[in-house]
Amino acid sequence: MTKNGAYGFAQGGILWYNEMNIALLRQGIGGGNKAMRMRKKKNLQPRMESCRDCWIREPEAMRGRWRELYPQAERLEVELGCGKGRFTVGTAQAEPDVLLIAVEKVPDAMVVAMERAMDAGLKNVFFVDGDAALLPDMFASGEVDRLYINFCDPWPKSNQKKRRLTHGNFLKQYRRVLADGGQIHFKTDNDKLFAWSVEEIPQFGFQLSEVTTDLHKDGPVGVMTDYERKFFNEGKNINRCVATMVDWTEPETACWRSSLTGDRATSVVSGKASPSTRRVTEISWSS
Repeated sequence: MTKNGAYGFAQGGILWYNEMNIALLRQGIGGGNKAMRMRKKKNLQPRMESCRDCWIREPEAMRGRWRELYPQAERLEVELGCGKGRFTVGTAQAEPDVLLIAVEKVPDAMVVAMERAMDAGLKNVFFVDGDAALLPDMFASGEVDRLYINFCDPWPKSNQKKRRLTHGNFLKQYRRVLADGGQIHFKTDNDKLFAWSVEEIPQFGFQLSEVTTDLHKDGPVGVMTDYERKFFNEGKNINRCVATMVDWTEPETACWRSSLTGDRATSVVSGKASPSTRRVTEISWSS
């Protein structure tokens, strides 16, 4: 009998394995998480140090002061999960009047992104080894004009939905740092995550626009990430939408549950469930 085990990723999530396939997994073959496919970088710390000019080690100290890094910036934009930085560098090059802060939890990926930015001679992009849940600790209220969320982990199981970067708990954190009229630009190759997200996002004070399930249908649009370029070459559709923050007051009946017997939602108030008229799209996630 083979023995089961679990591998915990640096950016969250668990990959289950057994003795029959662990050798392949250690080589980065199989599994759906970017961290597992990322080879451990040699001389990581010296490489990080060589990029110190664009590496912000104490982002909390920059809260409310980010524009001091690039005073001519017309906007401050934040990318959540920059990976190896193809999108980061391409966006910073295309928008020299923008200060771009790239947040990444995996140092082995972030060092590649930083090296790309250094090689390109960019002065308007900086990197933070951090977590999206801690944005209010890093940015002051109204300090951010735009957030990019590109190809985040879909966390497909129903008991993992609170980890999705488009979940209401995260959306409320984004509202704490976005300026009035600030935007979230969201892209994903995961159709089910996208369908779920376009239901979730408007419930937390965001107005959707530019919604598409096939962004590159008529040819490449905008700057692509490394994964996006790969998917595009394979003919995979890319989903995208823009969410603009509007005035919103969190309702007292903020906790919603999907009915187990249908698509009607119930609100939970003081421990009592009452039916709601809001319709919910049911999405079947495979485990």
